[in-house]
Amino acid sequence: MTTPRTRHTAALLPDGRVLIAGGGRTDAYADALASAELYDPRTGTFTATEEMATARLSPTAMLPNNGKVLIVAWCYTSTGFGCFPVDAELYDPDTGTFAATGKRNWEGADTATLLPNGKVLITRGYPPAEPYASWAELYDPSTGSFTVTGYATTNHSVPTAVLLMNGEVLLAGGDIGDGDGGSLIAERYDPATGAFSRTGNMTVGREQHTATLLPDGSVLFAGGYLVIDLAASAEIYDPIQGAFTRTANMPTPHEEHTATLLGDGTVLVAGGFAPWPALTSNAEIYHPAVLVPSPQLFSVSGDRRGQGAILHANTPQLASPDNPAAVGEALEIYSTGLGDGSQIPPQVSIGGRMADVLWFGNTPGYAGLNQINVRVPVGVAPEPAVPVRLTYIGRPSNDVTIAVR
Repeated sequence: MTTPRTRHTAALLPDGRVLIAGGGRTDAYADALASAELYDPRTGTFTATEEMATARLSPTAMLPNNGKVLIVAWCYTSTGFGCFPVDAELYDPDTGTFAATGKRNWEGADTATLLPNGKVLITRGYPPAEPYASWAELYDPSTGSFTVTGYATTNHSVPTAVLLMNGEVLLAGGDIGDGDGGSLIAERYDPATGAFSRTGNMTVGREQHTATLLPDGSVLFAGGYLVIDLAASAEIYDPIQGAFTRTANMPTPHEEHTATLLGDGTVLVAGGFAPWPALTSNAEIYHPAVLVPSPQLFSVSGDRRGQGAILHANTPQLASPDNPAAVGEALEIYSTGLGDGSQIPPQVSIGGRMADVLWFGNTPGYAGLNQINVRVPVGVAPEPAVPVRLTYIGRPSNDVTIAVR
């Protein structure tokens, strides 16, 4: 990278580049960085981009549906003190610049979750403030404003947050400040009511664990810092039953590790402490009972490359070089891999820009076939082969093309 950094954040942009921002030269607050850089996978190179207005240690980055990156969390002055009211910033990939957005209600951010309605749920716990509840707020990209929403029932600090298929957010575990090594409490946030409510408890209390939404709608919880030697344990949350059940143990204990849903439906668990203070380089694969591969876009050739099976809305005509799409026009995209009945919208990029998703779901009369209606975004350059990609629960599809005039 252009700058050594730790405790930074990274976000995948619609055009395939990666924004890396903030962090620190060390773990000390006074060493927080405002610098940012871009990684381009096509060239394998890093280049500096504009700095943030504020140095941020352990920031959180989230890509709303407007295609800009929301940066939230702590900010620090040159002497290392926090600042309030807390500014949030937006990074615009088109201009390579950061700009201030609305003032937040609180500093810090443990979780940031993109909701189906396009708003972002941000939570922050503060155990020393017991008995006060955890703070939560909503960011609205359309207005650039933050508003207070319901308080969590328990003062989680650094829990995991997962968007469930029904559009609710599962908040689980973390440090509740009582020295027990982690919380077993889980609760769900309902965007329709703006309220949190308890669900079943985890089988063990966890912090510094991972939570991964599986394509069947269940959630895999793995490892963490636990009061007893259970850092190799894992469990599954069933959102229909609202209950956790143990699954197979990992071969190696993991805490402060990563867990990534792969294209074939398995989950890669890697690194971390095993347990603290011993680092591990071990990595292992979790195999769910049912494997669901990543979404796939259909192409005219059948090899899922080249001209996509993407139609002008409500017609049987392809958006091809002979009949190109126009900016602002609605298109019908056909794919596989969306969750049956899921309220989680896919994110679609056309020409490296986020497209508005107008509708998505199962294609009527065709079992296993999904349809996503989108609008061609402003700013797409006219080309006979503009790339189109779909991302769903963190997994990208193959690339196909359309023509745009």
